[in-house]
Amino acid sequence: MGKISPFAPKRLAKLPPIEGVRIATAAAGIRYPGRTDLLFALFDPGTTVAGALTKSKTASAPVDWCRQHLAHGMARALVVNSGNANAFTGKRGREAVALTVEAAASAADCLDADVYVASTGVIGQPLDARKFTGLLGDLARRAKPDAYEQAARAIMTTDTFAKVATATVRLGKAKVTINGMAKGAGMIAPDMATMLAFVFTDAPIAASALQSLLKAGVEDTFNAVTIDGDTSTSDTLLAFATGAALAEGAPKISRASDPRLKVFTRAFNAVLADLAEQVARDGEGARKLVEILVEGAVSKTSARKIAMSVANSPLVKTAIAGEDANWGRVVMAVGKAGEPADRDRLSIAFNGIRVASRGARDPSYVEAEVSAAMKQPKIQIRIALGLGKGRDRVLTCDLTKEYVAINGDYRS
Repeated sequence: MGKISPFAPKRLAKLPPIEGVRIATAAAGIRYPGRTDLLFALFDPGTTVAGALTKSKTASAPVDWCRQHLAHGMARALVVNSGNANAFTGKRGREAVALTVEAAASAADCLDADVYVASTGVIGQPLDARKFTGLLGDLARRAKPDAYEQAARAIMTTDTFAKVATATVRLGKAKVTINGMAKGAGMIAPDMATMLAFVFTDAPIAASALQSLLKAGVEDTFNAVTIDGDTSTSDTLLAFATGAALAEGAPKISRASDPRLKVFTRAFNAVLADLAEQVARDGEGARKLVEILVEGAVSKTSARKIAMSVANSPLVKTAIAGEDANWGRVVMAVGKAGEPADRDRLSIAFNGIRVASRGARDPSYVEAEVSAAMKQPKIQIRIALGLGKGRDRVLTCDLTKEYVAINGDYRS
């Protein structure tokens, strides 16, 4: 783990218990002795599940398992380990998943199909599931409803702080809770959802409705975050709904378009957005949070591609690390995106100060003013294309020497 991010919260949000969810953690010695690296969550019968998984063609064995079983729509257990991604591990990787699922199903007294798994860490190194399968029975016995902070820490790899978020809203006559946790600091350019993230609620939502809600929710949250342009083999976002609030007067939701779900949907998306921003704030070696706003594009899709081109440019990111408002690098990144753009209509602003317009440096540009703005911990780059109404927003961070050091030493 590198230096603690300057964006680390002074204290973590307190996540309240959710009826039907119990959690336990352990230090299984998967990679680092004495480090908490195992999460076991248990869910009451009737819990529904939805997921979004990496589109990587070299996905991990746990991702394959989840993809095969999400159509089942029901969940009773979740097992997550850190330190080893169980990716590119062939037959041994599949066997590790099978051992994990078998042990978890026995501990939770459920079907294998009710168990979901996720792994994060080094790629290509076989995972010895026997290090932790024997622990699951004891974890099931001592699981408790208020262990979210421990759970968020158990899934960390190069993260410098645990990432949690919560919201409480009314659904019908009942108060329902949404809790979430995420991990991620590097190899972040989601192409589905996120790195690893788990969301829990007591709302009674059918699996198909929860899946629709999740698919829509990730597009402008986790899918709009990039640290280094690299999509992980292990990206997994799972949402679990225990339905316990049904007994308190919450209506059973079978469609994501149900108007009674509007307030819940806003809160659900807010939790996803909160977690996604925390990932951007904890980018490996990051010292600046960077927001890329693109407006005036021919479409939202075009704006997203341009924003990602800028956000993933090492030249843009290193300029920000050096507190240099080098708009020439932004111009370059816009131009290479392969999307409609007109050099002579383009304007660029850093933290509200316009630095370039109409194909040249802005006439009002003052170096000292812009240099002072670039010393802020959050940098906004606003790009106006002047071609249409398309607009989008992407979060990233700067690229520092620490990023190189962290990843250069990752397997050492």
